[in-house]
Amino acid sequence: MKSLRLFTAVAALANVELVRSHCFIWGVYLNGVDQGTYHAIRTPAYNGPPPRGYANSPVKDLNSIDLRCNVLGDKQNPYTIKVQPGDNLTFDWHHDNRTVADDVIASSHHGPAMVYLSPDPPAENSFVKIWEEGLFELGSAPFAPGKWATTADIAANHGHMNVRIPAGLKAGHYLIRAEMVGLHEADSSYEKVPFRGAQFYPNCVQIEVVGDGTVELPSGVSFPGAYKYSDPGVVYDIYCSTKTTVTTPCATTYQIPGPTVWSGAWPDTTKVELGPVSGVSTATRWSSWISKSIVTTATFEGNAPKVVATSTYTASWSAKYAAPTAAA
Repeated sequence: MKSLRLFTAVAALANVELVRSHCFIWGVYLNGVDQGTYHAIRTPAYNGPPPRGYANSPVKDLNSIDLRCNVLGDKQNPYTIKVQPGDNLTFDWHHDNRTVADDVIASSHHGPAMVYLSPDPPAENSFVKIWEEGLFELGSAPFAPGKWATTADIAANHGHMNVRIPAGLKAGHYLIRAEMVGLHEADSSYEKVPFRGAQFYPNCVQIEVVGDGTVELPSGVSFPGAYKYSDPGVVYDIYCSTKTTVTTPCATTYQIPGPTVWSGAWPDTTKVELGPVSGVSTATRWSSWISKSIVTTATFEGNAPKVVATSTYTASWSAKYAAPTAAA
């Protein structure tokens, strides 16, 4: 199969603004400076033709390789962001467009948010958690008890998720795996009820750490493999307390899936003042999409897609780092 040039998921065939996506990272700020829309981000594929398709379909199968970095997560972005230990990164998550008016994520998609760090390319047990937020409890000021990270923090702050590069981190190429989880259908597991289940929205960003740091990441977890259907944070009824009839007591706490945050991560993540967006703020009509591993490429006659080729997509992760090329 020919190499998939499927960053065309965001390439234009026409200057037609579209609003069809789930939440994913549109841009990354380094110490408050925007690095450019889509730059260094392994943007998820669209799952259908415009205008019906949308990017970043949720991953619900915990055994799928797509849980690592989503569909097309194995495909390098031509850009890599150079950082130093201690730098602040702000991931700019959005739903339909990269503006302050965007709703970021559906208001029903309550759940936790996490950030992992791994050498690039990932290996077995290479993902280390460096940040997380879940259900805010009493004493979680400024957030009210019972509110969630995805909706009360990230969405309420215009899609901004903040994390710092660990102090003293050894130079090299890394992948940051940022993730939001929607628990609005998590009262059942996908394994037992495939049309429901927790919805995972992973997205990966390429960075190169520079400097003379000597700190190496400890052993972490694998994706897939880090989450199980038996995990209490994967099957969780966020609406339990509002039901009129409850046969079992409602949970008042929430256990975030995955390991604990690495002790070498920063204990606090501060927000930084952000500069202007660099790059486009809206998606334009795409020419390729992936549905159930079938890649479709099309041209358009007016608004009607005309299929010109199909192929099969299978994720193929390299075991050795290679610098991305402009045609990646």
